[in-house]
Amino acid sequence: MLVGPVFSRELAVVPRRDWTYAARGIYSGVMLLLVATTWLVISGTQLITDVGDFARFGTMLVQFIAPVQLVLAIFFAATTAANAVGQEKERKTLQLLLLTQMSNSELVLGKLFASLLNITMLLVTSIPVFMIITLLGGISYYQIVRVLLVTLFAMLVCGSLGSCVALWREKTFQAIATTIIILVLWISICETIGIVLPNLNINQNLAQTLSPWSAVLAAARPAIEPNNSFNLLNITGPITGFLLTSGTLTILINLYAIIMVRHWNPSRELRNNIVEIDTWQKDNKAKSAQITLPENTNETSTAEKNNKTNPIKNLSNFISEWFGNKTRHAWDNPVIWREIMTSAYGKRIWVVHFGFIAFFVLCLQTLHTTLITNVAPTAAELSATVVPLFLLSLVLVNTQAITSQTSEKDAGTFELLLVSDITPKEYVFGKLGGVFFNMKWIVLLPVAICCYLYFHRAVDGQLLFFLVTGLIVLYAFVAMVGIYIGMQYDNTKAATATSLGIVFFLFVGVAACIWIMVAFSGSFETQLIPFSSFMIGGGIGLYITLGARNPSTAIATASFILPISVFYIITTMLLGAYHLVFVVLVVAFGFTTIAMLIPSIAEFDVATGRTTDG
Repeated sequence: MLVGPVFSRELAVVPRRDWTYAARGIYSGVMLLLVATTWLVISGTQLITDVGDFARFGTMLVQFIAPVQLVLAIFFAATTAANAVGQEKERKTLQLLLLTQMSNSELVLGKLFASLLNITMLLVTSIPVFMIITLLGGISYYQIVRVLLVTLFAMLVCGSLGSCVALWREKTFQAIATTIIILVLWISICETIGIVLPNLNINQNLAQTLSPWSAVLAAARPAIEPNNSFNLLNITGPITGFLLTSGTLTILINLYAIIMVRHWNPSRELRNNIVEIDTWQKDNKAKSAQITLPENTNETSTAEKNNKTNPIKNLSNFISEWFGNKTRHAWDNPVIWREIMTSAYGKRIWVVHFGFIAFFVLCLQTLHTTLITNVAPTAAELSATVVPLFLLSLVLVNTQAITSQTSEKDAGTFELLLVSDITPKEYVFGKLGGVFFNMKWIVLLPVAICCYLYFHRAVDGQLLFFLVTGLIVLYAFVAMVGIYIGMQYDNTKAATATSLGIVFFLFVGVAACIWIMVAFSGSFETQLIPFSSFMIGGGIGLYITLGARNPSTAIATASFILPISVFYIITTMLLGAYHLVFVVLVVAFGFTTIAMLIPSIAEFDVATGRTTDG
């Protein structure tokens, strides 16, 4: 079988999990909720009198849902595939898979398709929702097929990229972060190609052929349905070009991973350690052979017998010879010492920093061009450049935080920490300190771009203070979310998906709701009731993820206040009341951070199983 026993096992196990069916129901329910919310918005602000109004509503609805679904599909496909392989490496089980009779293709493709199985099922779940939208008119089945195919092929290439990078890199965080940065650079460069020379049709077609974002927008536009089924996708169009490009990339990436999987694994560090240990053992045997035995071998001293039979003494001698009698003294907080002074997340963390710096340079160049060409650039023009950089840095900090906790559990070192005398405060603050030290460039560069705006007088001193302070509060929030979720969940996949899902819901999901408001109407008063119901539903979801395993009044309050606060922040930002945005942001996110920090320290022993309530 081409995909092997790994995929076969996942295919047999997935239907037995209750969460599988719950996730499908939640996903389809959220899509229907978006449809209902959008309908309430447009029906409350506009008169719908004829079939044409329904058709225009259906067209705009698909053009909104298709990009949102694409973003979710490619992001979670890439991170899930990278996390699935990284988890095998952290648990040292990938070496066991390499010792089996599975071929390289069975191992690589099996892990890839197993990690994408749930996401593919969610994509299939969305088909009935799209079919319901076609009843409104303005949408053809041909259009829905194109949207689903673009999403599926984009998901495959992003999942293949995440799996390949995870097989290459040695740590889970490196794999996930590198994959996210590559995806962002890929889409940004392709979109830049379509914007630099917008008057040339060939340039726009090239962007649609290479970028999944442009491709799904083109697929969601109304098109004449072909009479010939063979020409379903318009063989000469950019949509077919994207499908061919993404399909080719998927094959090439997986082929490269299949060829290199046993060259990359076991990792070079592990192979070097094995070689050094073998060399040490050979040298030790050679030295032992040169030692002449005394004439009376039966009269061995008691001390020599104890040295030979004492494993602790032998281990001490081995460590002394191995490290050359060199020791490193830990700080008062050994957790933060390990996070900073050792290669806790791999020796090549610079790859992640280099990728982020490349995206920073791209954003800085675009921002510089905007400031030079426009004497008075609008807030929307500036936000289009700096907001993607802010979102990427927040996602990376959250990823570092969640993997810093889950890697301890996967490697089996978290249990060792629990039997030590490390206090909860040392552990939590040590992890937070390690997160911000390892992410120092990813945190400082967005602050630097804010200072660049102030230098060019695009913002004044007050706005600079609002931006920098708001970023610091948001960084503390996403880092604490990762640590808190990592402590609550034992399953690495569930913890990573939950933590990144919270960040996506708060920053991308709420922004999508604002897009509905701007696209369909400018009257906020009539939209308050439908969006309030949507925010309440989001608050319930946040409480389930944050407080289901460790409920508290503070967590419940933060879960319901936070979505409404983000909604208020974005709408108030559109109105230009930045002082109100700053106050609400600091209060809401600061309170939520403290609501997670205090129980993480006060109830650390109970939450981790070190002690019980009784």
